[in-house]
Amino acid sequence: MTHEERLTLTQGIIHLLDRWGVDTAGQVAILALPAGTPPGAIRQFRKNTALPDDPGVMERIEHLLGIAGALRTAHPRNANMDAIWMNRPNRLFDQRTPLDVMLEDGLSGVIAVRVQLDCAYDWYISTPPRKGL
Repeated sequence: MTHEERLTLTQGIIHLLDRWGVDTAGQVAILALPAGTPPGAIRQFRKNTALPDDPGVMERIEHLLGIAGALRTAHPRNANMDAIWMNRPNRLFDQRTPLDVMLEDGLSGVIAVRVQLDCAYDWYISTPPRKGL
């Protein structure tokens, strides 16, 4: 991935988290940025700095993109429904919001939210590989 592509991806992810109402400290946590990353670094990511090319950060980005895609599929006619769904208490998460699940439970929370929304991903991770294929 080129620097320009990483920068575009970074700005898109930060915009997505902003839409969902995640504050800067929460963005640092959800993205699993390196220890000691100041919340003010998010301001630079919005402008002209790409997120670190770190496997952990990239894994989080992949899941966030999967969540965003599943929300668009589930609510194609309401562009605001993603933010509403992410901030509404959900019985499947013991009345916690999906954002709270991601912030409180780390990577396992991010994956739990994606599994809840994306049945194809849920099937992918729960189906054992077949021999000979």
